[in-house]
Amino acid sequence: MKGIWVGWAVVAVALLQASVASAQDTRFELGVQVASTHSWQFDAGDAGIGGRAAWRPSSLLGIEAELNLYPRGFPDRRPFSRTRVEGLFGVTAGVTLGRVRPFARLRPGFVDVHASPEPFVDVALTRRTFVRFDVGDRLVRYPGPVFESNPRRIRERPFFGHDFRFATGAGLGF
Repeated sequence: MKGIWVGWAVVAVALLQASVASAQDTRFELGVQVASTHSWQFDAGDAGIGGRAAWRPSSLLGIEAELNLYPRGFPDRRPFSRTRVEGLFGVTAGVTLGRVRPFARLRPGFVDVHASPEPFVDVALTRRTFVRFDVGDRLVRYPGPVFESNPRRIRERPFFGHDFRFATGAGLGF
């Protein structure tokens, strides 16, 4: 788990030094990001890489889609999945304050759990770049039966769990 946070910190520092935020005058954005989650049900963390596309039809509202690949086994001890794909789609609302845009968002989506690895696309950055940091709560429906490690029990019926989610990324505005 420590390696995930060290890797994330290195990526964040590199992106901050190499990028200049210019989101206040852009309508379309494409970006790459590193996302991490922590599942309280399984007492385990997960890290992935992905991309995001957004359209801001007005200065207050935006529409975005995000797709992330989590390539490692999950959880670390006794993994039940080797690869997960997460897709989130929704709206953002917020004001632009200089070069910063604090916002709230509503994004339903999916997490596809499967055994075969998937490729991802690498996007090159140019002058009209931005840096983005997201903190959130991912609500996941588990179909059951599932063995939970915290507390140690078996859940026979479907249930919803909450995962802490953090993502940082950079992209291109146009």
